[in-house]
Amino acid sequence: MKPARFAYHRPTTVADAVAHLRAHAGGARVLAGGQSLVPMLNMRLWRPDALIDINEIDELDDIRVDGERTEIGALVRYSTVERSAVVAERLPLLSRIVTHIGDRQVRNRGTVGGSLVQGDPTGEMPLACLVLGATVVAVGPGGVRRIPVGELYEGSYATVLEPDELVVAVEFPGRPQHFAFRQYCRKHNDFAVVSVVATGDRNDDGTWRDVRIALGGVADSPVLATAAAAALEGTPLGDADLDAAAAAASEVIDPPSDVRASAAYRRHLTSVYLRRVLTDLRASRP
Repeated sequence: MKPARFAYHRPTTVADAVAHLRAHAGGARVLAGGQSLVPMLNMRLWRPDALIDINEIDELDDIRVDGERTEIGALVRYSTVERSAVVAERLPLLSRIVTHIGDRQVRNRGTVGGSLVQGDPTGEMPLACLVLGATVVAVGPGGVRRIPVGELYEGSYATVLEPDELVVAVEFPGRPQHFAFRQYCRKHNDFAVVSVVATGDRNDDGTWRDVRIALGGVADSPVLATAAAAALEGTPLGDADLDAAAAAASEVIDPPSDVRASAAYRRHLTSVYLRRVLTDLRASRP
C-alpha cells in the first residue's frame, strides 16, 4: 500500500515547525527519521492531514555540553550517538544501548527525539533516558516546556505532549560511574521481550549509592524500579541484596502477553535478567 494524501511542509526553524503543527490542529505528524512513521503511513494505519519534515532545522542536530549537563538534539541520529566521543565519555550507556536498536540502516536514520515521541514500551532509548534521569525539552505556542522522561508517557505509544508541541532536545543531568544493560530478544536486534538497565556509583568501601534501575517490555511504558534500587543503597550488591531487589521489582511490573511472550514468562525473565544486570554492575571496573 501507499500513504493516503497529505500536505507536506519542510520548515527551517523551530518556530515555523510549531506554527505548522498549530495550523493543522492535531492533524499533522512530525517526520524526523521516519523509521516508525513511514511504515505506519504505508499501511494507512496513520492518515495525517500533513507531514512536518524537520530535517532542515539545523539547531536540532547538535550535542552540547554545559558543565555536568549534556544535551542531545532531537534530530541526532542513533549512528551519531554510537560514534560520538562526547557521548562515549559522558554517557557511555547511550553509546552501548544504541547498538541494540534495529540494524545499521535504522540507526543511520532513526533519531533520539523520534524514539522518545514514538514511546514504544520495548524501546531502548526511552529506557536509557529514564534510568539516566533525562528531561525532554519541547517547544509549543506557549513557549518551552521541560518534561522528565519519567512523566512523559501516558501509556503504550502515548505521550503527554500536546499536538502542537515539538520535541527539540533531551537533557541529561549527570554522569553515573557505572552501568550495566541486558535484554532478551527472540532474534538479534528484534523487538525486546524484556530489557533491564542499572546505573550507580561505587563508594571507596565497595558499597553502592545512587543506584537506578529501569525495566522495559514489562508494562505500557518503561518502569523505574525505585523500591528495588532503594534496597541496594549502601550495600555491596551481595547475592541477598540482589534477591531483595528482584522481589521489589516484581511488585511494580505489569507485563503483557503477546506474540513474543506471555506475561508469566516476562515476569520470570525480569527477575532473571535483573540479577544478571546487577551482577554485571557489581563486577564493573572503577
